[in-house]
Amino acid sequence: MLLHLIADYGIGDLAFAEVRQRLGMLLPDAAVVVTSVGPFDTLGAGFCIGQLALNDGPQDMVLYANIAPRHDEENPRRDNAGERLVAARLASGALVVAPNAGYTFSFLRDETEELRELEVPEAGSQFRSRDLFPDVVARLARGDVGPLGPPLPDEAVPVFPERVVAYTDGYGNLKTTWTELPAQPGARVGIAVGDQRGFAVVSDGAFEVPVGETSFAPGSSGWRRRSGGSIAFLELFRRGNSAAALFGHPPAGTPVEVVG
Repeated sequence: MLLHLIADYGIGDLAFAEVRQRLGMLLPDAAVVVTSVGPFDTLGAGFCIGQLALNDGPQDMVLYANIAPRHDEENPRRDNAGERLVAARLASGALVVAPNAGYTFSFLRDETEELRELEVPEAGSQFRSRDLFPDVVARLARGDVGPLGPPLPDEAVPVFPERVVAYTDGYGNLKTTWTELPAQPGARVGIAVGDQRGFAVVSDGAFEVPVGETSFAPGSSGWRRRSGGSIAFLELFRRGNSAAALFGHPPAGTPVEVVG
């Protein structure tokens, strides 16, 4: 079994080790792969989930994510309560388990076979992803449907925002939710990422610019749609350097605009 653990604990944080230890006890044969996103970054987490869950992988694959800013209610939370845990099953057989927080499930909104709440305490521990959730993940991974609760209505999952930064990779490439070229290939356009401005060459491929130039082109992220066809996301790529540094290291959700 391949088990993706996606969370906002911080790269190398003790929390990753604690959750992996718990999963290792419950699913000793699972190979656990860790992916980190920024604090409370449900958009980046949702983007990672889409990229991993909707591309080719082993049938026996589980994605367990925990990004739970507890923003579903503004009042004080009793007993560390947080967003409800939800499970999605995809046509490929992949299983996704995560709190329904922000945009975590938004990239799967039209791609799931089923999306259901889970019967698990929503309170009782500040560290729910270690103390409460792994038992349910393990049960579902072994085929136990006992924790499955009612279906989640479509309106419970927001549509992901268009034309924003979704994720920054280790090279500083800014992966966005743009899906169409803003101009003809070869055009050099002004780009505003939040309040930072620069220029990029619109192209069909990221490397179709000289060293030191920035391209705005379909990158390596995207997937086949359940309804047919495919989706490809554009990214800002600075050849030989970092587009993230050029545009001030914008967080996920920062608008990306083509300007005059």
